[in-house]
Amino acid sequence: MLPMHKVLLNILFLIPVIGYANDPFEEINREVWTFNEGVDNRIARPVAEFYDDVVPTPVQSSITNFFSNLDEIDNSINQLLQGKPVAAGNDFARFLVNTTFGFLGFFDVASIMGLEEHDEDFGQTLGVWGIPTGPYLMLPFYGPSSPRDLVGRPISGVLSGTFSIKESDVRLSITALDALETRARLLDVESLIVGDKYTFIKNSYLQYSEFEVQDGEEIEDDFTDDMDDFLLDD
Repeated sequence: MLPMHKVLLNILFLIPVIGYANDPFEEINREVWTFNEGVDNRIARPVAEFYDDVVPTPVQSSITNFFSNLDEIDNSINQLLQGKPVAAGNDFARFLVNTTFGFLGFFDVASIMGLEEHDEDFGQTLGVWGIPTGPYLMLPFYGPSSPRDLVGRPISGVLSGTFSIKESDVRLSITALDALETRARLLDVESLIVGDKYTFIKNSYLQYSEFEVQDGEEIEDDFTDDMDDFLLDD
C-alpha cells in the first residue's frame, strides 16, 4: 500500500503521463508558445546573442560555475530526500570546495578533484516519490513545465543560494543574470531541433524530465545524453 503522503500527492496530480503526447491543453499551450517565441525573438535571443558575442568564453564559464554552485545546497538536500546520502555528501562537498577554493564558485575546483556534478531539484524528488508529471504546460515567459514542476521548482528556488540574498535589488539582478546565462547556453542546443519546434520542445522536455528522475538508468536516448552533457558543461 502507498504511504498516505504519496496517495494525497497522486490525487493532486490525477492526470497521468501517456507517453510523451500528454498535452490535453495543446491549443492553449500553442498560443502561449507563440507569445513566448515573439518575446524570445524580439528580446531574449538578441540579448543572449549579444552576451555570447561580447563576454569572453572564460568569463561565461565562470558565471555558469557561480550559478551552478548556488544550486549545490538544493542538489544535496534533494539527494537526501531521494534516499541518496552518498550523492548528497558529494554535492555538499562540491559546495564547500568551490565556495572556498573556487572563489565563491566562479571556478569549478571540485570537478578537478573528482567530485561529480549533479542536477537535482524538488520536482525530481516528487518524481522519485512516485508523483506523475501531470499534463504538459507551456507557461508565459517561463516555457515548458508541468504540475509537478510547478510545485517543485519554487521549493528548489527557496533552497538555492539566490533566495538567501536579502537585498531585493541584488537578488533581482542575480536572477536576471542567471536567466540571461541560461538563454545564452541554449543558443548552441537549438541546432538539435528538427520538425515542428513546439512538438520537439514538448517531447524533449517530458523525456528529459523522466531521464532526470531515473538518473538516466532506464532511458537511453541520444538527445538526453547530449542535453545532460550540455547542461552540466562548464
